[in-house]
Amino acid sequence: MTYGSGPATVLAASGWPGALGHPFFQHALLAGTAIAAAAGLIGYFLVLRAQVFTGDALSHVAFTGALAALALGYDPRLGLFAATIAVALLLGGLGRRGKVDDVAIGGIFSWVLGLGVFFLTLYTTSRSAANGGAGVNVLFGSIFGMSSGQARLAALVAVGICAAVVVIARPLLLASVDEKVAAARGVPVRLLGFGFLLLVGACAAEATQAVGSLLLLGLLAAPAGAAQRLTDRPYRALALSAGLAVGEMWAGLGLSYAVPQVPPSFGILAAATAVYAATFVPVPKRRPAPVAA
Repeated sequence: MTYGSGPATVLAASGWPGALGHPFFQHALLAGTAIAAAAGLIGYFLVLRAQVFTGDALSHVAFTGALAALALGYDPRLGLFAATIAVALLLGGLGRRGKVDDVAIGGIFSWVLGLGVFFLTLYTTSRSAANGGAGVNVLFGSIFGMSSGQARLAALVAVGICAAVVVIARPLLLASVDEKVAAARGVPVRLLGFGFLLLVGACAAEATQAVGSLLLLGLLAAPAGAAQRLTDRPYRALALSAGLAVGEMWAGLGLSYAVPQVPPSFGILAAATAVYAATFVPVPKRRPAPVAA
């Protein structure tokens, strides 16, 4: 599917009215907005809990799961969700108190990559003739290729993830900052850790549809990292992370529509990287007004 129709459209405050006239862009905007909000909320807690490596691991799991489903003749989304959620819970079981550690991730990482190579070989030698671009779509996303039904389903799942994060945000924040204090106050730290990892797995599968497994980590980590640099208030940072992710999604989709040669996943991650980099630019401090004599 091409990203625009006719000559490249110039967005003017600007090409959005023209872009919104295309069904494929409407579907991408619907799904992308919800997916970005979920990734921003989940990503904030991943950064806060020092579990960003989990997102990196699940990006490889997403690729392996989708290829396994394709090789076996199933919908790749089934493989995405089944693999990412199952491995996220497995990692939690191998860690402490439902919290993934680097040793657990390292123990599974090579195994997952090996399975990915196996299913890639199986798929390319047996079924790729029927859908040769499916593997590329898993790697780099296919948000402009979503049908109306796929976009609505993706949006509903992402909204469910957002709602779940909001419900557990308060106890999860306490458990993320100080596990011992949270446990002393009766917070089920281990169960909460497993619940969060389940949401991470579901969000990883969702985000893969937008930016692909190869760039998944950027959508989870960059908005959250920028939000943490901009404010030290947890709830404000949580909302800011979601807002930045949505804004970057819109900017990336708009850029890709305006310049059809730019893949949407690249546009989204380019916007996310630019925003994160901008937080390192020193801001001159205001000098206090002189006190009148």
